[in-house]
Amino acid sequence: MTDVKIAFYGGSFDPPHLGHLAIAEELIRQFELDEFVFIPAFHAPHKKRSPPTPAYDRYAMLCLATQNDANISVSRIEIEAPERPYSYETLARLNEMLPNAEIYFVMGADSWNEITTWREWEEVLSLSNHIVVTRPGYELGVDHVTDTIASRIIDLRGTNGTAAQARPDLTDLTGGTTTPDRRRSIYFTDRINMHISATSIRSAIRVHGADWDDGLSAEVANYIEKYQIYR
Repeated sequence: MTDVKIAFYGGSFDPPHLGHLAIAEELIRQFELDEFVFIPAFHAPHKKRSPPTPAYDRYAMLCLATQNDANISVSRIEIEAPERPYSYETLARLNEMLPNAEIYFVMGADSWNEITTWREWEEVLSLSNHIVVTRPGYELGVDHVTDTIASRIIDLRGTNGTAAQARPDLTDLTGGTTTPDRRRSIYFTDRINMHISATSIRSAIRVHGADWDDGLSAEVANYIEKYQIYR
C-alpha cells in the first residue's frame, strides 16, 4: 500500500512560466496528488540546443514561482548530482528514496514524441507512472513505442473527472481495455490549455519586446529584470 502520490516534472524551465504552474495545479486535481515536484535539469542530455540559463538561476525562479503553493516544491536532485544524470538514473534514485510512494513522471507531448531518443528510454517508462501533457488538436504519436508500452496507455483526453474516477473499461489507444492496476501506467491528458512558450519569452526579453512578462509570475519577472537574465 502506498503512502503518498507524488508527481515529478523534469525540464529546463528556462524560464518557469504560468503554463508550468497551471500543469502542476491541474495535475494535482486530476490525479489527486499529495505533492508535485519540479526538477530543474542541469541540461537535458537528449536536447541539442545550446546550454540553458545557469541551473541555480532556474532553480531560484522556480522557488519564487511556487513559494505560495503548499503542495508544490522544487528539487535539487539533478543540479546537485556529482555527474549529470539521465532520467532513468533520477527515477531509479527517487524509487530508492521513496519506496512507499506512487511516483508519476510528467512530460510534455514533445518529449513523448521524442522518448525513443532518451537514454534507456524503455527503462524510463518502466520506473514510474507517466503523465503526458498535451492539448486538443496536438498530434500525439504511439507508433514509435513498442506494443507492450502502448498497451499501458490510458487516454484521459476529453474527460473531466479525476484519473481515479476513470471507468474500469476505459479503452486505451491500442483498442484494449485498461486493468484495475494503474501503477506504471502512461496517461495522456489534455486538461491544460495554456499556450505559453519559454522560447518566445526569452526572445521577447532579448529584443526588449513589450509585454514579455505576461506569461510569468510577478516574482519571476522581477528576478529576470533585477539580474538581467536573458539580456
